[in-house]
Amino acid sequence: MSSARVDYIAPWWTYWLHNFPHINLRLQPIDNSFQPEEENYQQSLIFLGCVAAAGLGLNLLCLAVYLSCLCCCHKDEEEESKKTNSCCVTWSAVAAGLITCIAVGVGFYGNSETNDGVYQLTYSLYNANHTLGGVDSLVTGTMGSMKSGLHEHLARLDEIFATRGDYVQTLQFMQQMADNVIKQLLGLPDWEEAKVDLASIADQTANVEYYRWLTYLLLLILDLIICLLACLGLAKQSRWLLTTMMVFGVLTLVLSWTSLGADLATAVGTSDFCVSPDKFLLSKTKGVIGSGEFHVALMEL
Repeated sequence: MSSARVDYIAPWWTYWLHNFPHINLRLQPIDNSFQPEEENYQQSLIFLGCVAAAGLGLNLLCLAVYLSCLCCCHKDEEEESKKTNSCCVTWSAVAAGLITCIAVGVGFYGNSETNDGVYQLTYSLYNANHTLGGVDSLVTGTMGSMKSGLHEHLARLDEIFATRGDYVQTLQFMQQMADNVIKQLLGLPDWEEAKVDLASIADQTANVEYYRWLTYLLLLILDLIICLLACLGLAKQSRWLLTTMMVFGVLTLVLSWTSLGADLATAVGTSDFCVSPDKFLLSKTKGVIGSGEFHVALMEL
C-alpha cells in the first residue's frame, strides 16, 4: 500500500509578498532569494523600511500644511457658516474615528494571528529539535549494539559452527552486512550542532515574539484611548483636550508608520524564506550534512 507524497505549497499571499520589488540602497534591483547574510539583501529590507519612513514624512507634511492653512486663515465668517464648518469638522472627526476603530480591530486580529503563527513556528522548531535528538540517540544506540552485541554473537556462532563450512560462509556474509550497516551509520551526519541551533533559535524567537505581541497590544490600546478621548473633546468642545490628543496622535502616527516599516520588511523576508525553505536549509546544513545522497533524500521529503 503506497501513499502519495504531499508537496509543500506556500500560501498565495506569500508569493505576493515575495514578488515585492527588492531594491538595495543604491536603487539597484537584486535577486529576491532569501539570503540574510548578503549585504544587498539586507539593504533591500532596509529599503522597505525607508519607504515607510517616506510615507511618514509625506503624512506629516500634509498634516503640517493643513494646520498651517487652518491657523493662517483669518477671514471673517458669518455665524451660520461657522456652524456649517463646525458640523463638517465634527462629521469628519467621527468618520476618522470610525476608520481608526476598524483599523485597530484589524490590528488586534492580525496581532493575534501573528502570535499564533509564531507559536506554531516555535513548536515546530522544538519538535524538529526533539526529532533530530532522537535520530542521533537511535543511531548511537544502534551502532553500540552492533559493535558489541552482534559481533560477539557472530564470533560465538563462528566458534560453534567451525566444522560446518556452509554455516561459516553464511556467518561471514552476515559479518560483512553488519560492517556495511555500521559504515552507513557512520556516514550519517552529526546532528548535535543542528539540534543546539534549533533550540536556541526557538528560544530567541519566543522571547522576541512575546515582547512584540505586548508592544503591539499596548500600541493598539493607545490608539483606542486617543480616539475615544478625541471624541470626548469634540463633544465637550475642550480645546485643551483636543490639543493634547493631537500631540499624542502625532506620536502614535510616528509609531504606527515605524511599525509598518518593520512589519513590511519582516513579512517580505519571511515570505522569501517560506517560498523556498529547502534551498536555504540545505545551504546552511552543508557543514553538518556531508553526504550528497542525504541532500537528495532531504530534498525529496
